[in-house]
Amino acid sequence: MDIGVIFLLLALLILVALFVARPFMQRAPAPQMDDAHIVSALLVERDRILNALQEIDFDYTLGKIPAEDYPVQRANLLQRGAAILRQLDALSPLTSPLAVMGEGEGKEATDEDLEALIAKRRASLKDKAAGFCPKCGRPIFSSDSFCPQCGYALK
Repeated sequence: MDIGVIFLLLALLILVALFVARPFMQRAPAPQMDDAHIVSALLVERDRILNALQEIDFDYTLGKIPAEDYPVQRANLLQRGAAILRQLDALSPLTSPLAVMGEGEGKEATDEDLEALIAKRRASLKDKAAGFCPKCGRPIFSSDSFCPQCGYALK
């Protein structure tokens, strides 16, 4: 083989190696999230933590969680939830409880306002869940006359 052909093949091999390695050499810019996406992600995390709190309370009442573990797990979830709410308040004043309920746009939430919102929320939730069907064990509502799953007469 001629030395020129060897240099040509070597040059071609180097060019192919550089072409293949180019994506690994370049740094991709980090994706930038706008405030709407961040607020949306925080709202989803808040809802997930609220569901986890409801589940842990329910499991504790059923006796699935030991009494010594329950306060620690609940406190951990409450701390994480509080941190999420602080982040939401820092990002957007529109996600404050008063703004979400359509009251007091731009005014500071007082304890009385928050207590009124909590009382209103509890009243709206009071008539929703009524327990479980005695026949199939599915959740039922207080307005149900029959179990929506098995048809068992509840009243």
